[in-house]
Amino acid sequence: MIETRLIRYRTTPECADENARLIEEVFAEIAEAEVLGFRYEVLRLDDGVSFVHVATLDSENNPLQTSVAFGAFQSGLGARLEQGPYQSVATVVGLHGVG
Repeated sequence: MIETRLIRYRTTPECADENARLIEEVFAEIAEAEVLGFRYEVLRLDDGVSFVHVATLDSENNPLQTSVAFGAFQSGLGARLEQGPYQSVATVVGLHGVG
């Protein structure tokens, strides 16, 4: 079963760059692992402090659950937040993509 989760939140202005740096470390770690059946995208919105994470899994294997970098990202998340996080499960209706 394919499941897509959306997580959105807003950081405090002074924590936004640190939040982005921690996310970049997560991507570096999961790129090395070459995980199949997993799509992960994080968007930083134009206000500079809002982030949206989109994770799609086509199996029970979620590499974020065992990621050291993701653990580090999550460990201080509450202190960086101004609002959220809000999580939703979504169903893909259509997709056209690059790549």
